[in-house]
Amino acid sequence: MTMQQVAVEAGVSVSTVSKVINGRYGISVATASHVSGVIERLGYETSLVARSLRNQRTNVIGVLVADFEPFSTEVLKGAADAIRGSGFELVAYSAGGRVDEHVGWERRYLSRLMGTLVDGAVLVTPTVTEVDSDGPVVAIDPHTGSTTIPTITAHNLQGARLGVRHLLDLGHTRIAMVTGREDLVSAQLREQGFREALAEAGVAVDESLVVPGAFEAEVAREAAMALLARPGRPTAVFAASDQMALAVIEVAHELGLAVPTDLSVVGFDNIPESALADPPLTTVRQPIRDMGHDAVALLIDLIEGREPADLHRTLGTDLVLRRSTHALGGMPS
Repeated sequence: MTMQQVAVEAGVSVSTVSKVINGRYGISVATASHVSGVIERLGYETSLVARSLRNQRTNVIGVLVADFEPFSTEVLKGAADAIRGSGFELVAYSAGGRVDEHVGWERRYLSRLMGTLVDGAVLVTPTVTEVDSDGPVVAIDPHTGSTTIPTITAHNLQGARLGVRHLLDLGHTRIAMVTGREDLVSAQLREQGFREALAEAGVAVDESLVVPGAFEAEVAREAAMALLARPGRPTAVFAASDQMALAVIEVAHELGLAVPTDLSVVGFDNIPESALADPPLTTVRQPIRDMGHDAVALLIDLIEGREPADLHRTLGTDLVLRRSTHALGGMPS
């Protein structure tokens, strides 16, 4: 739908339509009302580029993700919560694949979107610590450490300790871990929490039970097969993400192991699928939806020129007990 088509349908000139859209003087109230009705009926909308050139603002926030998977989907739900009533709109933009094949994707897409299509952007698990953009940027769960970009993260170290302590409290000492991506700080902290919880309990880490999962289900399946088919297999597995934990449960079932009777499994994230698993997954909840909400709220403050109280926020984690864990030699817990 174009402005010319609106003008033809309304029986007025293009300049009259333009005046109505931009709220300019020189037309009667009746004409403005008539043209507005035609615009609404036809569903005409000015382009974001034209809007930005005219007003230096689009009132659109971009959320840039490497791919649409459970974590980013929950982030987007929180982002949608945050824009309600704010006057802003939301656009999601995906790199369309695995992060390790698209290192630096944030810079490319920011250069395409910022300044003409969006007023600011939220980067979900970015691979860079610094970006050069024409507007404010907030990062959720950045891959690397110290950064000048405002950030929203979860308390990954605390969460991992909670998950492993739960297994230790159930009597497990032969506990394996399926780790996340090596370049992701959250994954590093979850492994650190795993090791610290074992050390506090006086349990030595068996390095042969620490296997990479890369936050990918297929990689985690291979890791689980290697762990569970070996002699002296672990009695419990702590996975650095729910997706990987669910892959571990699938492999256990394929090998004829009952979860949790033969194997206890704890995940991390609390994605919606974790509650629907068979059995429902005990997991460490990080407030993913809240992270999306807070990132957008912080970004709106920056766009509007307000000074946020804190540019780097860490949200708490907690343990969600379900039926995938079992006291060693005892009844299900």
